[in-house]
Amino acid sequence: MPRLLVVEASPRGKSAISRNLTAAFVEKWRAKHPDGTVVARDLTTTDLPFVNASWLAAYFTPSERHSPEMRETLRLSDALVAELLAADHIVIGTPVYNYNIPANLKAWVDHIVRKGHTLGFGGEGLVTGKRATVLVASGGVYTEGSPIRDRDVATHYLKLILNVIGIDDVSVIAAGGAKAVDLGEISRDDFLAPLRTQIDIRLGR
Repeated sequence: MPRLLVVEASPRGKSAISRNLTAAFVEKWRAKHPDGTVVARDLTTTDLPFVNASWLAAYFTPSERHSPEMRETLRLSDALVAELLAADHIVIGTPVYNYNIPANLKAWVDHIVRKGHTLGFGGEGLVTGKRATVLVASGGVYTEGSPIRDRDVATHYLKLILNVIGIDDVSVIAAGGAKAVDLGEISRDDFLAPLRTQIDIRLGR
C-alpha cells in the first residue's frame, strides 16, 4: 500500500500558499492512489526541540548503551525517522524566510539526518527507492532567468539534504511571487492554477 508523508512548515494555516499546494498535492495523490495512506506531519504543532547537548550525547552514544533518559531524548527523532522510512513519497510544503527554510523545518532536517538510520557511517544515503516533492512559496522569484537566482538557498538546501540521505528523485515546484496574492494583485485561485498543473505533471496525472 503506497504511503505519502506530508511535512508542513508554514504557520499561516489555510491562507498559506504552501499549504494550498500540499492540499492540492494530497488530493491528486489520493485520486491516483485510492488505497494509499497519507501521514501528516505539521511542524507548527509538533513540539520539535532544536538539537542541544543532551540530544547530541544520545546521538553519539551507541543505542545498546542508551540510558532511559537518552531513549526519551531521541524518542521524537526516532518517530520522525520512522515516518520518513515508511513513506514512498515525501512532500514538503514550506515558505521561504530570508532566502532559507523556516527554523522548524531546519529542526526537522536535523532530527531525520541520523547516522545508522538515514545516513550510513560511510556517508552513503540509506533512504533509497523513494520520491520527494518540495513545494516552496516565496515572495521573490528565484527560478531560471531571475536576477536573484543566486539567492535560492532554500530549494538548493532541501534538494541537497534529500540527495544526501539517498533520495535522488526530487522535484521542486516553486511558487515564486506569492506576495502578489497578499497584495491583491492576483486571486489565490489564479495564482495556484499553473502550479496545480505542475503537480499533475509530477504525479503523472
